[in-house]
Amino acid sequence: MGKAWKQTMEKVFDIIGEILAVVYIVVFALLLIDAQWPFLSNVDWLYNAFKIVWQYGAFVIAAIVGLEAMVKRNFLFFLIFCILVALCVIFLFFPGTYESLLGLI
Repeated sequence: MGKAWKQTMEKVFDIIGEILAVVYIVVFALLLIDAQWPFLSNVDWLYNAFKIVWQYGAFVIAAIVGLEAMVKRNFLFFLIFCILVALCVIFLFFPGTYESLLGLI
């Protein structure tokens, strides 16, 4: 991977990570406010969308920030990180695995 490509991808992941972090905090704050004074709960589709963003947002942000960090390293580290992220995404589609993980907490 060329140096220019690495710098470009680092900037792209940085901007995406910053935007997603702000969106995640706004969604989280609105859900916390809604828990005290219900206003989102009245609109089912919007409340469900916010809950999905809240549930998976931290993983997405961690993946983006990790990609930003790994793009600076050599290709092997980048590839290993991408494989680990793919593994996590695949296991999210197995409800039993996710429920077992949450049962541990």
